[in-house]
Amino acid sequence: MSLNRSEKQAVIDEVTGLAAKAQTLVMAEYRGITVADMTKLRNEARKQGVSLSVLKNTLARRAVAGSQFEVVGDQMTGPLIYGFSVDAVAAAKVVADFAKTNDKLVIRAGAFAGKALDVNGVKQLASIPSKEVLLAQLCGLLMSPISRTAVVLGALAAKKGEAAAA
Repeated sequence: MSLNRSEKQAVIDEVTGLAAKAQTLVMAEYRGITVADMTKLRNEARKQGVSLSVLKNTLARRAVAGSQFEVVGDQMTGPLIYGFSVDAVAAAKVVADFAKTNDKLVIRAGAFAGKALDVNGVKQLASIPSKEVLLAQLCGLLMSPISRTAVVLGALAAKKGEAAAA
C-alpha cells in the first residue's frame, strides 16, 4: 500500500522529530527475520527507550536531511530498520545484542554526534557500559580510598586493643 502525499509528510515529520531528540542512529538490514523475532526486538527496544522503525529509505533520507544523521544518508539502501535513541548507547546496544543471537539481522551503519559509524564503530559504541553502570563504577572508585582507610583504622584499633589487653 502506497502512501499519499500527506501521509508521507506525516512520516517525515515524525522521523524528523525523533532525529531531533536522538543522539544515536543505528541502521540494520532485517532481511529474513521472522515476525516473532522482530516483535522480540521491538519489545526489547521499547524497554530501553529506543524507537525502531521500518521506513522507506527515501522518506528516511528526507527526514534526516539537515540533521546530524545526514552523514549516513548515502547508506540508506535496502530493507533497513532504523533505531533512534536519546541515550547515546541504547540503540547500538539493543541492535548489537539482538544481532548476536540472530544472524539474519545485519548491522549496516550508524551515526553518533554527527559522525558516521561503520559496523565496528556501532559494535564499539554498544560495548560501552550504560550510564547507570558508569555511575556505579565512579561511586565505587570514590568510595575505595574511604573504605581502605576505615579498614586500616579498624586494624589499628584492634591491634591497640590486643596490646592493652596483654
